[in-house]
Amino acid sequence: MKIDGDDPLTRNSYYEASVQRTDKYPALQTDIACDVCVIGAGLAGLSAAIDLAQSGFTVAVLEGRQIGWGASGRNGGQALVGLACDMQVVERQLGREAARRVWDTTVESVQLIRDRCREFAIDCEWKDGFVAAAVTPRRAAALAPWVEQLARDYGYGQMRLIDRSELPQWIASPRYLAAALDSGSGHMHPLKYTLGLARAAARLGVKIFEDSRAVQLRPGRLAEVRTASGSVHCSHVLLAGNVYLDGLMPSLQRRIMPVGTFIAASRQLGAERAAQLLPRGAAVSDTQFVLDYFRLSSDHRMLFGGRVSYSTISPPRLPEAMRRRMVGVFSQLRDVSIEFAWGGYVDITMNRAPDFGRVADNVYYLQGFSGHGLALSGLAGRMVAEAIRGTASRLDLFARLEHRNFPGGRWMRTPLLVLAMAWYRLRDLIG
Repeated sequence: MKIDGDDPLTRNSYYEASVQRTDKYPALQTDIACDVCVIGAGLAGLSAAIDLAQSGFTVAVLEGRQIGWGASGRNGGQALVGLACDMQVVERQLGREAARRVWDTTVESVQLIRDRCREFAIDCEWKDGFVAAAVTPRRAAALAPWVEQLARDYGYGQMRLIDRSELPQWIASPRYLAAALDSGSGHMHPLKYTLGLARAAARLGVKIFEDSRAVQLRPGRLAEVRTASGSVHCSHVLLAGNVYLDGLMPSLQRRIMPVGTFIAASRQLGAERAAQLLPRGAAVSDTQFVLDYFRLSSDHRMLFGGRVSYSTISPPRLPEAMRRRMVGVFSQLRDVSIEFAWGGYVDITMNRAPDFGRVADNVYYLQGFSGHGLALSGLAGRMVAEAIRGTASRLDLFARLEHRNFPGGRWMRTPLLVLAMAWYRLRDLIG
C-alpha cells in the first residue's frame, strides 16, 4: 500500500516548526560503493549507521525525503520500555527465559537514548517519567498484577502503583481511576534527537543522501540499491523505511499495516499553568486499546495525541477533533486553542510484536514497531550492526517471533482492519 507523502497533515508539525535544519545533505546523483546501504534515515537506520561507522564500516544512508520525515520525527515523543504487545505474546512463542531477554533489550533501548545524548551532545529535551493511567474499573484492576509481574518475572523494579489520593500530583484530571509510574521511561523532542543522530553519523563519515528514494533493490553477494539518479553497490543492506518503502519489498509489507496517528500542540500555556496540569512533568498514556497520550513540551504546550485512522484516510477538521479530546481530559483547557495538528503512519503487525530479521543473508529489515518504536528502534539498529559485525544472537532472538500476513489481500485488508478496530473501541467503551 502506498502512503501519500504529500498529505498536508505532515506539514503542520510542532516538531518541525521548533527546529532549524542547519545541516544539508545532498541527493544521490551518481553510482557509489560502500560496505552497508541503509534505506531510511530515521532512528533505526541512523542508529545502525552510527554503530557500523564506529566499527570501521563505510555506510551510505538513503532517505526518500528529509532526515526524520517519517515516524521518527513526528511521533508522540514517549520513549518507553516494553513492547506494543503484552509480554505474554512473546512468552507464548519463545518461552519465559527468552521473553526476559527481549524485555531487557527494551530497557537497554531507553538507556541508549540517554547514552547517545551524552556522547554526541544532543539536546532533545529529555525528561524522565511515564505514567500509565486507567480509565475503566477493569483496566484499573489490571495495573497491580502488571506491576507485580514485571518485578517478579522480568526484574523490572522501576514501576510502582500511584495511590489514587496521589493521582492529582501527577495528572490534574478526574478521568483516571488508577495509575502506575514508570521511572525508567521518559519523553523527548523526537525530531531534535533524530537530527542529532544524523549529525553524529555524518561526523563519523556516514554518507547521508536526502531526496533519494530507493526505487529498486537487487539482492546478491554484492547488492545494488537504485534511486532515480544513482545507485549504491554494497555488501549489506538494511531496510529501515517501515510503511514508506513503497513496494520495495512486497513480501515484508504484507506483514504490516499503516495506521494513521495524530497529535496536536496547544498554544503556549506558560510555565505555571502547564505545571498545574501535569505537576511532575511525566508523559502520560491511558491503557485503553484505542488510547490517548499526552505530555508537556519544553515551551509549555500540551502535546496531545490520541485519534487514529485505520483506513489511511486523514480525518477532517483535525485541530477541532483533537481539541475536543484534549478538553475531554483537561476541562481546564476549554479556552485554549490548538496551534499545530499533524499526523503520520505507524507500522503495526498482526500481534503488535516487532518484526525484525533478514530477507537474504545480507539484507536485513526492521519494521512492525506498532507505535512503540521511539526507544526500541535505536536498539534495533544496533542489533543489525551487531549482526553485520558477526554477532547476530540478539537480532536472531527477535527474528524467532512469528508473524502472519494481514488477511484480505491488497484490497480487503484495510476494511477488515477497520471492522476489527471498531470491535476494540466497543470493548473500551463497555469497560
